[in-house]
Amino acid sequence: MDKFFRPPSLQALQAFVEVATASNFTEAAARLCLTQSAVSRKIQQLESHYGVALLIRSSRSVSLTVEGKEVLETARKMLDDLQALEKRLAPRDSPFRLRVHVSLAVRWLLPRLTDFYARYPDLALSIETVATERVDPSGECDACILYLPAVPDDGTHHVLFEEFLVPVCAPTSVNGKPPPSSREALGGYPLIHASTGQLEWATWFKAQSLEPAKDCKHITFNLDELALDAAARGLGIAMTDQTLAQEHIHRGELIIPFGPALRTGGAYTLYLQPSSALHPTRQAVLDWFFQQP
Repeated sequence: MDKFFRPPSLQALQAFVEVATASNFTEAAARLCLTQSAVSRKIQQLESHYGVALLIRSSRSVSLTVEGKEVLETARKMLDDLQALEKRLAPRDSPFRLRVHVSLAVRWLLPRLTDFYARYPDLALSIETVATERVDPSGECDACILYLPAVPDDGTHHVLFEEFLVPVCAPTSVNGKPPPSSREALGGYPLIHASTGQLEWATWFKAQSLEPAKDCKHITFNLDELALDAAARGLGIAMTDQTLAQEHIHRGELIIPFGPALRTGGAYTLYLQPSSALHPTRQAVLDWFFQQP
C-alpha cells in the first residue's frame, strides 16, 4: 500500500509565495500580518517538509533555489485555483462580474444602470469592458454580453435585443452638405465604419442589392462609440445598430436619414457562465436584463 500522502501546510505555502514575491521577509510579514520570525518559521517548516533548501538568504534579500522555483510555480497555481474555487462556491457579497464590449456598455448598459441600482440598492455589478472585436466569454466573469451573427437554440444564450442596421448622420450638415434623403443619394458622402472589416456597410449594401458608390470616402474605426461620435460631428454617415444609436437619436444629435432598418438575424445575448449558478445575485440580474426594453 502506498504511503499516505501528507501535503505541506497551506499557510506555509502562502508565506513562501509572499516571501518569494517580495524577495524579503519584512515586506512578506507585513502583507501577512505576522511577525518576521513567524514567517521564517513557516519557511523552515516548508523546507523541512521537502528536505531541501528553497531560499538563498542574504542580509538584505532572498532568492530562490532551483527547487524553490519549482515549489513557487506549483504553490501559486494551487493558491490561485483555491481562490477561484472559493469565489465560485462561496461568493458571499462579491459583485456579479459582467464582461461587455465598451461600445455596448456606454451606449446601452450605462443609461440603464440607474434603474438597476434603484431596484436593487444592495446589489453590485462589477463591469469589465473590452475593446476587442469579439468578447471572450471565458475567464473570470459571471456573465458576458455577446454579439452573435446567429443565435444558437441551446438555452445558454438569452437574447437581449436583435440587430437592426440603420444609417445615421448629423441632422443638418454632413461633410458640408444636407443629409441624403434616400439610399440612391449616398454618392459623394463619406461612409463611416465601426469595424476595421467595414462589415456593417458591406452587409447593408448587399441586402439592398447595391454597389458602394466609387466616389465615397471611407472613415474606419474599430468601435461603434467612435463611429457614432464621428457621425454626430458631421464627418459622414455611419452604419450601426439602431439600439446603440438610440440615445444619440433621442437627444437630436443623430438622425436616420432614410430607411427602413435592416434586420440582420444577429443579436446581442446574455451568456451566463455555469459557475455563476451559485452566485446569490444571479437570478436578480437575469430578471433585470429580461425587463429591459
